[in-house]
Amino acid sequence: MNLRRVPFDHPDALELNDEVQAEYHVRYGDGGDATPLAASDFAPPNGMYVIAYDESDRPVATGGWRTQDRNDEGYQDGDAELKRMFVVAEMRGRGLARRLLAALEEDARASGRTRMVLETGTKQPEAISLYTSSGYAPCVKFGYYRSYEESRCFAKAL
Repeated sequence: MNLRRVPFDHPDALELNDEVQAEYHVRYGDGGDATPLAASDFAPPNGMYVIAYDESDRPVATGGWRTQDRNDEGYQDGDAELKRMFVVAEMRGRGLARRLLAALEEDARASGRTRMVLETGTKQPEAISLYTSSGYAPCVKFGYYRSYEESRCFAKAL
């Protein structure tokens, strides 16, 4: 797997984002993730967006983090928020998400962030399993979906 730092609005990122939104629609029956995101959110030093490419240079996984600090959506100073973690269906179960997560955590730590936070949902049990097995623990809800019953928030000290 070859990890490449790319802009959030890179063509391959847009393609994978369309795939993850379609999966959210299947799992949750809505229009996908409505969290407001901008390409600038992931621009260094305030974030990073990464795509994993397979040996044939096909984009197969994606993820990013963006800086968050204390605000009325429940974030804390020093937070790095994990966003758009996704692995295409045929590449799942190979450890790509775990490698991607480790790279994102390391970059956020190197950028001075002290805690990685994320929001996922009850209809994504494999995501919850990845995060809890990687040292994440449930935390006070934050962000766009904090009032939704199906929302689950996790945090890990960096």
